[in-house]
Amino acid sequence: MDLDHARTVAVEAAEAAGALLLEGTRGAVGVRAKGEAGDVVTDLDLASEKLLLERIMTAFPSHAVIAEESGLGGAAGGEWTWLVDPLDGTNNVAIGLSAYVVGVALCRGGLPVLGVVHDPVSSQTWSAIRGRGAVASSGARLAPPYAPSPHGPLLAWTQGYDVSRGDATVRGLKSALELKARRVLQLWAPLLSWAMLARGDIDGIVGYRAEAVDLPAGALLAREAGIEIRALDGGPFEECFDAPAEDRSFVAAHPKAMPGLLSLLKQV
Repeated sequence: MDLDHARTVAVEAAEAAGALLLEGTRGAVGVRAKGEAGDVVTDLDLASEKLLLERIMTAFPSHAVIAEESGLGGAAGGEWTWLVDPLDGTNNVAIGLSAYVVGVALCRGGLPVLGVVHDPVSSQTWSAIRGRGAVASSGARLAPPYAPSPHGPLLAWTQGYDVSRGDATVRGLKSALELKARRVLQLWAPLLSWAMLARGDIDGIVGYRAEAVDLPAGALLAREAGIEIRALDGGPFEECFDAPAEDRSFVAAHPKAMPGLLSLLKQV
């Protein structure tokens, strides 16, 4: 498998989808309910996904593809699976907030080996190949510095759509973070949070039962930039898309910041 070629295909597809989204958000966006958890889907999600699927399945007809809206497609049962999030931040777009990205990952045996995140608003793309680092579209390598603030860390929070508002663990975690962090961002666009962490714009991410489709691309991008990712109890964490929801809870931060965050979370 030529991962450089796969990255080229994924980057070009994500950027083409991003151009479609950017143009589409300049006009009226058709929004409708999705599921029973308050999620929504737009016409732009579907158009972006169609473009991404056509490009990926044409280039790799023997691979499986799991897309946010249409589910499993392609050649199921093989060792290679693509994950496609055509519009991460749909709820933001629905209310006119320009905070959204496109995400693509290629997985082998459940684990991502390639991750791409494209931000149409800033015209920036970040990508990573496992074991080979993470880069921006300029070619610059991502390596966020450790820059602790005396006012506490700047964190992002993400959780799966199926997590109930009354979940006791969520209440405990968020309360602890709000007390100790300088700010806790809830961006409604997890892949955007991962890109910010990989760049060094924020200090960490705490995730609870994260969504399977968007987790691998972002987590790989951050890992390859030098970010450490652990389970909430401090144990090892793998960003497998086929892991059960209870195994998709994590804390991600610079290695030097990780002990302090884990100490905070263990109090919950």
